[in-house]
Amino acid sequence: MSDRCTEAVGWVAHWSLDRHCVRILSVRNESEITPLFSVSVLAAAPDLADMRDRYPKLSDLWDAIRSEYWAEFFPTERKPHHGSGFRASAS
Repeated sequence: MSDRCTEAVGWVAHWSLDRHCVRILSVRNESEITPLFSVSVLAAAPDLADMRDRYPKLSDLWDAIRSEYWAEFFPTERKPHHGSGFRASAS
């Protein structure tokens, strides 16, 4: 398990993967010390979908986390192709 940090539109989220599930450990505004949300145990951390429901105004932050998650599992050298499957991009 390795913690990750994502920043978007003035917000910072610390998150981790738990068997391919994004778990949010903390969220805070960059200009504040006190977090909006924080847990100390991974098992108690909500997943990304739960956080979208709880804090919909932070959708840019959730989208950034989702993008980082997908980039880890689908590297940029493989691009979606119209039709079925994927094709490798030309170098």
